[in-house]
Amino acid sequence: MGSLWRSMVMKVAALLCLFTLTACSTTDLSIYAKNEPKFELQTFFSGSLTAHGILKNRSGEVIRYFNATLDGQWENGVGTLAEVFVFDDGEVQNRTWIMTPNEQGDYTATANDVVGSGNINISGNALFMNYVLQVPYDGDLLEVNVDDRMYMVKEGVVINESVMRKFGIEVGYLSIVIEKTPG
Repeated sequence: MGSLWRSMVMKVAALLCLFTLTACSTTDLSIYAKNEPKFELQTFFSGSLTAHGILKNRSGEVIRYFNATLDGQWENGVGTLAEVFVFDDGEVQNRTWIMTPNEQGDYTATANDVVGSGNINISGNALFMNYVLQVPYDGDLLEVNVDDRMYMVKEGVVINESVMRKFGIEVGYLSIVIEKTPG
């Protein structure tokens, strides 16, 4: 009985350590404050853009590819970003973001397939956004928490990495390159 008890205690201790390490691993956005070029939301997401990306499952296997067109418009400080995604299997998804300045000096974002709103925070060349996305799955809608991290790597080019979680468990990953369309 002693060895079974010791084994259970060790497993619980290992889980507690894992949760502690995971909780401490969040990147502080402010570390990007001095990075250039600065991510100017209204400048980058204005006009025509293209995006190219992959979706990976929780094992890291690429399960979908996509290309997208984006069109951003701003009026009185409020932005509208219309996105059209075309996946490798021919599926088309549309999302329209509304980005509104908030009292903290950041932005609040809503979209047709987002539950509630997301918060956009920018520092230097980085933009972080968290939201709950409704994803079509097996004839139903699945709600996943999305942690978007965008980095402007040069004027007009952003790399977006996203982690999707359900019940706190990572279930998918997105990697996207977004580029301003010349002209």
